[in-house]
Formats: sequence, structure tokens, C-alpha cells
Amino acid sequence: MNKPLKITIAVLVGLGLIILLMPSYLRTALVYQKPGIDDYTIFHNRTLKASHPIPWGKDSLFGKLKIPRTHEDSFFKFDPVALILVKDGKLLHEEYFHGHTDEMISGSFSMAKSVVALLVGAAIDDGFIEDVHQPISDFIPSFAISQHDVTVYDLLTMTSGLDWDEEYAAAFSITTKAYYGNDLKKLLKPIGVSSPPGSVFNYTSGTTQLLAFILGKATGMHISDYASKKIWSKIGAEQDALWSLDQEDGMEKAYCCFNSTARDFARLGQLVLNNGLWEGKQIISSEYIQQLTTPISHIRDKYGKPTDYYGYQTWILQHEGMQIPYFRGILGQYIFIFPEMDAVMVRLGHKRSDYRINNTPSDILIYADMFMDMWQAMDLQTE
Repeated sequence: MNKPLKITIAVLVGLGLIILLMPSYLRTALVYQKPGIDDYTIFHNRTLKASHPIPWGKDSLFGKLKIPRTHEDSFFKFDPVALILVKDGKLLHEEYFHGHTDEMISGSFSMAKSVVALLVGAAIDDGFIEDVHQPISDFIPSFAISQHDVTVYDLLTMTSGLDWDEEYAAAFSITTKAYYGNDLKKLLKPIGVSSPPGSVFNYTSGTTQLLAFILGKATGMHISDYASKKIWSKIGAEQDALWSLDQEDGMEKAYCCFNSTARDFARLGQLVLNNGLWEGKQIISSEYIQQLTTPISHIRDKYGKPTDYYGYQTWILQHEGMQIPYFRGILGQYIFIFPEMDAVMVRLGHKRSDYRINNTPSDILIYADMFMDMWQAMDLQTE
């Protein structure tokens, strides 16, 4: 055997040993490289049944609006797959791109955090959680963070002080371990705090995952099953949703991985717009929804600025004199709620802007302005 061949074989054997000795999450991360909207296909999932589907009604102007030409370049720059507008509880505009359809589901990424917040409200209504000020030690006493007087409110407002590195690109970050790993409880249980609870806003995915553990302990149910019972079966969802798990029959990746269609995502926005009311029934208390969509401006973020852009696991945009609550995912997944217009907008896609203005990805302003222009065009058509 010649020397070059021996070297090649040695290198291949060495690489094989390195791969075998890698943590399983890292092997998975190397295979898939970066997150995508179809990642539910690589995970185990739990199903939320659409047990009482009620199709959206259509507004009289449905199909007559178009994306304004002045916004086309900026809109398509970030690879959209779906755009939905709902007005007065009816479909006003629906459009799909790059082969996506109304029946295709997409990952929510961090929009799932707002879904978890809605479930906390439902659990309070049901009496499973006393109120937002209940200490988390009542539910998960064996977790290290529970030794630091952290409350449900601290988790909802991202002021838990959890010692978590919210880094998506690094192979060895805890967020990567959570996304591609297979034991969220083992990952989170030993983590304590790096700052006093309630003192500073610091957005961390682990904080939402802790809320999911609390919901499981409080309700005695998987959060998917609780969400199906309390929300999905009551808002007329047209298709089953999937919530991705850390392993087969395991724990929901609650902070990231709720998968649904654009139409059904819009229903979640409509539920918030309705202050928790759906078809005359109070699904979640209006008082809680008001808290969920009220900025926690009394709390400073890590830059020392008032947190006027966040409520309970839900973002809030201050724009053109309006306060616009919205759900937000890392690849440009958005559900916007426009209370002044009685409207909801859903945008799904593959990318979002890396440039931020006051902690807000700049593409969000593109969609808000585009919505306003489409709204004005609608007004012109009704005159």
C-alpha cells in the first residue's frame, strides 16, 4: 500500500471516529446545517387535531388587492411563502409564493412563544396556575432556577435571569443543543440564573421552555394536548397542527416549533384581536390578553432602555401612532394584530432582515407600511 493511500485511509478513519464521538445533537446539526421552515419533517411531532374546522369567510374585496408595486422589491427580498390579511374576521387577501399552498404547514419558530403565553392564560383561567405571580418552585422544585424566587411573571416577561446563551449560529451553544438535542429536561434542569429575577429583560428560549414544563406539571397534560383542547378545537382551525418534540413521545420544543398553515396562524392573531373571545365564547380571559399585549415599559433591557416592545412572550411594535402586537419567528414568521383596523396579517417565509431598529428587525417595518398602503387601497375601492 503506497503512502498517499495510507494517509487518506488514516484521515478517513480519524474523521469517522470524530463523528462517532460527537454528541448526537451536533451530528444532526452538521447534517442539516441551519434551521428551515420544514424542519418538522426531521423531528418527532405531536398532533393538535382540527376537530371542529370552520373555513374563513371571505370579504367582499377578497382577491382584489395586490401587493403595492412600491413594496414589491422589499417584500420579495426575504423569500416569502405566504401572505394573509384578515379584516373584520374575514379573509381579505391570500397569496402564496415559491410553490407554497394554503394546505402546506410551516414552522413557527419563536411565534410558538406567544402560543405558550396564551396557554398560560388558559391555565390561569382553569385554576391550574393561581396567577402570574405564583413562584415556579411550586411546579418544578428540582430545577436549579427554582431556587431563586422566580415567578411565572418573570418567565412571561423574559426577566427570569436564566443563564442561557441565545446564540443560533454557534455549534456548541445551548440553543443549538435544545433545537437538535433529544432531552430538554436534562438540558434545562441544572441551569440557574445570571442576573436577579425581575431586574432586566433578556430574551431567552429556555425561559419559554420552562413555561412549558410548568404547564405540563400544572395541567397534567402535554402542552400540545392542552393547546388542542383549549384553543385549536375552539377557533375553527381547518387543519391539524404539529408541535415538534425532543424525542419520540417526548417534550414539545415549546419555544420554537409549532407548525401550521398561514390560515390557521391567522386564527391565533384573530383570537388576540378579539381579546380572547371566539364566536361568543371567552376562550382566554380578556384581562389576560390585555396584559399579554401591554408593554413592560417599567423594565429595562440589557442596554438600559425601557422595554416598550414586549409584553407576555409577545412583541409589540410602536409605529405610526399605533401599538401593534405581533408574534415573531427567526426566519420572518409573523402574525401582526392591528386593533385600530380590526385586522390581522400573517407573513411566512425563509428569511428576515439582519438589520435592527430599536430591537426590531427592519423587515417588520416593511410589512407594517405595506399593510397600511394595502389598507388605503382597499378604502379607495370602497368609496
